[in-house]
Amino acid sequence: MFRSIKSPLGIIVSSAVFFATAMVLWLAISEHEDLYHKAVRGNVNALATNLTDDLAVVLEGENINYTELSVVLAQLEAYDNIISAGVYDDDGALLSQVDGKAVDRATSPVTEKALDAQTPAGFFTENNDLVSIHYIGEPAMLKGYLKVVTDVSRPVTRSKRALLFQAMPLVFVILLVTIGISLYFLSRLLRPLYSLSRFTQQVNETKDYALRYETGHKNEISKLGNSINNLLEMIEVELTINYEQNQTLIEQQQTMTRLANYDSLTGLPNRQFVMDNLRLELARARRADEDLVLMFFDLDGFKGINDSLGHETGDLILIEVADRVTTMLREGDLVARLGGDEFIILPDRDTSRASIENMANRVITAFSEPFQLRGLALTVGVSLGIAKATDADFDLSQLMSNADLAMYRSKAKGRGTYTIFTPDMVESHKRKLSIANSIDQAISNHEFQIYYQPKIDGKGVIIGFEALIRWVHPDFGMIMPAEFIPIAEQGGKISAITRWVIEQVCVEMSALRQHLQRRFRVSINLSGHDLRHSGLFDSIHALFIKHNINPEYIEFEVTESAYLENFALSNKFFRRVSNMGCAIALDDFGTGYSSLSYLTQISIDTLKIDRQFIRELETSERSRLVTGTIIDLAKRLSLTICAEGIENHEQWEYLLEHGCDHVQGFLFSKPIPLHQFDTLPARFERRALIQSNL
Repeated sequence: MFRSIKSPLGIIVSSAVFFATAMVLWLAISEHEDLYHKAVRGNVNALATNLTDDLAVVLEGENINYTELSVVLAQLEAYDNIISAGVYDDDGALLSQVDGKAVDRATSPVTEKALDAQTPAGFFTENNDLVSIHYIGEPAMLKGYLKVVTDVSRPVTRSKRALLFQAMPLVFVILLVTIGISLYFLSRLLRPLYSLSRFTQQVNETKDYALRYETGHKNEISKLGNSINNLLEMIEVELTINYEQNQTLIEQQQTMTRLANYDSLTGLPNRQFVMDNLRLELARARRADEDLVLMFFDLDGFKGINDSLGHETGDLILIEVADRVTTMLREGDLVARLGGDEFIILPDRDTSRASIENMANRVITAFSEPFQLRGLALTVGVSLGIAKATDADFDLSQLMSNADLAMYRSKAKGRGTYTIFTPDMVESHKRKLSIANSIDQAISNHEFQIYYQPKIDGKGVIIGFEALIRWVHPDFGMIMPAEFIPIAEQGGKISAITRWVIEQVCVEMSALRQHLQRRFRVSINLSGHDLRHSGLFDSIHALFIKHNINPEYIEFEVTESAYLENFALSNKFFRRVSNMGCAIALDDFGTGYSSLSYLTQISIDTLKIDRQFIRELETSERSRLVTGTIIDLAKRLSLTICAEGIENHEQWEYLLEHGCDHVQGFLFSKPIPLHQFDTLPARFERRALIQSNL
């Protein structure tokens, strides 16, 4: 009802002053009335006393002179407020009565015919009139009574009214002045309270708890202000603590969110984050009847860098990969790290083939420049697989599997490429899974076989064999190494296969020596995975001792790229193998790194020319120049030179003319199992081969 405390307090103060004034006025009037009554009584008493003295003289004789008695009483007629007066004898009988001036203003008094002789002298009120009884003479010698009736109420009323009319203006002025002064001092007293109220309102509006109320006096309001200041200080401290705690919680929440959703090394979204987003995007795409593209890629040769240069260098490469891919993407595209060297890209909405191929080419091109790390220039490529949501029926796990299949198809094609998933890859993948899961069983069940391809010298004499593995699968039939060796490498089974091949060659060595009654070497291929196997040399040494094998009958072949990818480990391994008596051959020379500086540092005996150069000898002058250069280089380095893939006599003749030491190929024999060695001639005659070609 009241918005300010000033209003009710003003009303209370004004009411109190008004009430106090009214009470004072009422007391004054009451006192005035009492004084008036006392004055009337005094006057009547004095008048009656004088009359009783005169009446006592009149009543002394035995005969009462009523005329004199009336004359004495007539003195009362001059008084305005006397209603009546009567004289009574000592027995109370009325002797004489006179009416005063006030008789007309009041009801005529009823005068008793007689007065009770026992009535005491004094005053009493009767019908609002003042009645006084006075003794005439001494009480012991009482001669009679004087009764005077006086009108008091009307004079008192007139007197009070006159008093009010005279006092009211002054009282009203005093009342107003008093109320005004009271309100003024009340306002001054309440001013600190108003100030405190405005201060609290300011704090409420601004929420600034650093504000403080300025106290000036040591009164209750100042104490209240100090209490409010203390409360604000406590609130400010608590708010500061809460703010700091909230900031800490926010930072911890952000850190937890970042750890939960982002890769700590590269800062890219992690597997969990991208899987959750992919589920939402797949659901959205299904509802909107749209397609969605997923690109999956990993780094070619990253494991070799990790193994040779350490994980710290590998981490630096992963960070650089994330930066390169992020900078070449469009706004809205998402790139994430799944783990290890595996990344995915989720393009933003545009699923046209041209857009997909353009992005894939840009990703591959982004890795054309080598990484400059710690003074090293490291070239890392990518193999990229692309899958569409419609081909996976918008199923997340199937979409990831399709992209993974396409990525491994890119690796099989030669790396540094991209492949778009097609449904026929699923069947191929099932075959690969079946092959991968059958390797251990194939070793146990002796499903693998060793085929030998002869190596021929310049005179057509067999000087050795290359041991080549074949797999006769119970369901798939003959599986060639080009299919199952990469699968074994990916599944980590290649070392077991290599050990089986070495042991099988050792087992069949005695039979080989029976067919060839002269010194020869059997070449066994090693992969890059084998070279990274720390126990390879010990396994070979143990097998040689177990089967009593002369190491001079064994040659180990390794591709140029496998040797140089694991250069330190390869050098250490081949030095030990060479010291044991085995020969070392560098296969596929000219197709890998082809860094001539490495040839001065590696331990090899034979340099093998890749079949792709031999195949183009008759059609490509460049191939002839490269082949001649390789042969000349090998001769200058005192290395034996061997060419593979000889399919016609012209190729053999060209190689013989240029000083090639050994050759192998279908011109002489395809790889054959041990039981077919009887079909091999003791010597391959050049003329016979020419005629067979004709």
